[in-house]
Amino acid sequence: MKRAIQCGILAFAIACAFAQEETASNVAVVLSRRDSIPEEVEKASDPYFEGYIQALVDMHYAEYRVVVIVKNHKVWLANMPSNKMLSNSIVSFVRDIPGVEEVHVLNGVPPEDEEVREKYVERPKIAGIWFPQMTELFLPLIADPRAATYSLGWRSGDRVIGVKTIGVSLGDDFPIYRWLDVIWGGDMQIGIEAGIWSVFNMDPHPNTANGWGELVNTDFYVGIPLTIAAGPWSFRFRVYHISSHLGDEYMVDHPDVVRLNPSVEAVDFFVSYQASEAIRLYVGPGVYVHSDPTFKWKPIYLEYGTEARFLGTKFHKQRLYGTCFIAMLWRNVQQLHYNFDGTYRLGYEWSKLQGIGRKFRLYIGYHHGYSLEGQFQKERTHYFEYNMNYGF
Repeated sequence: MKRAIQCGILAFAIACAFAQEETASNVAVVLSRRDSIPEEVEKASDPYFEGYIQALVDMHYAEYRVVVIVKNHKVWLANMPSNKMLSNSIVSFVRDIPGVEEVHVLNGVPPEDEEVREKYVERPKIAGIWFPQMTELFLPLIADPRAATYSLGWRSGDRVIGVKTIGVSLGDDFPIYRWLDVIWGGDMQIGIEAGIWSVFNMDPHPNTANGWGELVNTDFYVGIPLTIAAGPWSFRFRVYHISSHLGDEYMVDHPDVVRLNPSVEAVDFFVSYQASEAIRLYVGPGVYVHSDPTFKWKPIYLEYGTEARFLGTKFHKQRLYGTCFIAMLWRNVQQLHYNFDGTYRLGYEWSKLQGIGRKFRLYIGYHHGYSLEGQFQKERTHYFEYNMNYGF
């Protein structure tokens, strides 16, 4: 186990070293995106430059009607989303465009310039967007073992499922409609989430099924989240269902097992606060509205945690943004006597745009508390994990 931990830490150190090396290389060789942008754009007139920046912003942030205003190669951005993280992402994107000298955000009214004021006032606004794809109003919780994302990982030391375990998840959020500027100057969105989580014991005893691995359990999830983002705050009200099913190989290897039906319908309400560009805090109480009689749950649970990002780096040649992160989530469940259940993750993530969009993550983690798998959820366990993950 010590060797596995050392390998995980070494992998993380290599990723951070790569980030620092790439940064140093870019400082020496490539200072911006000039290699991919024609030289005449930097020297173009304000109207041409304005149109160029507007096209870039509309392409990458299509879900928002951001207004770009340029005077003397200084940029003003109006109609910005109220969500702090989204706004910072757009400002960072524009500031990185070659030729841009300054970037300012207009809070409702542009500078005292009649021509600019008239242009801003006449810019049309829209009430909402069908099937938004670029951003999420309430970002998934990195340390949540049941976040609806795509992942593949290795567990070491899980005393419940197996000391050598592979975990796989397939999940995503499917946004349906987003209302713009409706609550506290922020946006609101409704969608559908779905996901599955499967765990395989790679060293089963006994191995009656004679398989390469033993499928122990699969959880199926579907939820309807209603999310809101305004300023540094975001909220998620969710109604969801989770049901669990033992794997065929596990039942063959354990013919005396009594199959239960862990199935719940629940609601929860999460509040997230973006304290700074680096720090996020969140808390969410929930209620199990119904659970199957074969596997009953008392109704109350509470989840809370934090995320921190640091050492952010722009990889100009690859047009990527990378950053280290640390994430922690704790859970207290009435059925489990409110005992602490914690998940901790440390890793590195890459994305196309700073702060928003889908991300690829590599991380090491540690879980201590209770199993999360089907009818084993009331059994205590702990394990290390080494994962790759793709999602918001």
